[in-house]
Amino acid sequence: MKRLTYFTMVAAALSCLVACNGKDGEYDATGTFEATEILVSSEANGKIMELKLEEGDRLDAGVVLGYVDSMQLYLKKQQLAAGLRSVDIRKPDIRKQIAALEQQIATARSEQQRMENLVRAKAGNQKQIDDIVNNIKYLQKQLDAQRSSLSKTTGGADAEAESMLYQIMQLDDQLQKCRITNSSTGTVLVKYAEPGEVTAAGKPLYKIADTDLLYLRVYITADQLSQIKQGQSVRVFADYGKGDQREYPGTVTWISDKSEFTPKGIQTRNERANLVYAVKIAVKNDGYLKIGQYGETVFN
Repeated sequence: MKRLTYFTMVAAALSCLVACNGKDGEYDATGTFEATEILVSSEANGKIMELKLEEGDRLDAGVVLGYVDSMQLYLKKQQLAAGLRSVDIRKPDIRKQIAALEQQIATARSEQQRMENLVRAKAGNQKQIDDIVNNIKYLQKQLDAQRSSLSKTTGGADAEAESMLYQIMQLDDQLQKCRITNSSTGTVLVKYAEPGEVTAAGKPLYKIADTDLLYLRVYITADQLSQIKQGQSVRVFADYGKGDQREYPGTVTWISDKSEFTPKGIQTRNERANLVYAVKIAVKNDGYLKIGQYGETVFN
């Protein structure tokens, strides 16, 4: 009988220890659950033609949700593409335009060779050779001047074409930004815009947060700093009303290195404490936890 009583007392003590750690007033810190929220804004100006999302939707990263009117950008790109083709057409064909002068020089040199043979055979005179040599020099200068002019014209056309290519690349970037693409995986918390509305770059479209991993932000006093460290495992309790609680494993991910005055509505073990330190505890969400929900933690 005594042995049975002993085990009964031990069981009761363990039960009390577990229960007491979850009761109000027996926690080490308290706070609310939060998530890393991302405000997705428009990157383009214009009318929203399509925006396929609703509050509560679960979205994957990289999904295209809609687009902003991009007709004017598209037409501008087509105009630049036509101008680029025009520049290419206007570029001079250097080989063809200097071919005539090159042929004249070749003919003059052939004539020079013939006259030199005649002079050696004493059937011609030196003046004729000198005239041909001077003519070749003149034609060569003409050729050099024309080649230089055509090269500059071609260089100018190439620079103009390069400038147009960069403008087309800018338009491609702007057209890409007209597509509304979800940036990260998560749940839509708030929707700020609707199709048909006019938006602008930087104007919010919706807010999204990854609710699979929530953070309980709590506040601890200076004398509790020695009880907790980053990476430490702790016990987290979520309140569901009428005394209903759920326990979750948590991990300390961040401890503030600066103290602050106790925020309103936050309870600490020492109610007289004025300066506290913020702590974030990561908790895997099983679907029941909600942003803004009240929670408590007990340090192991």
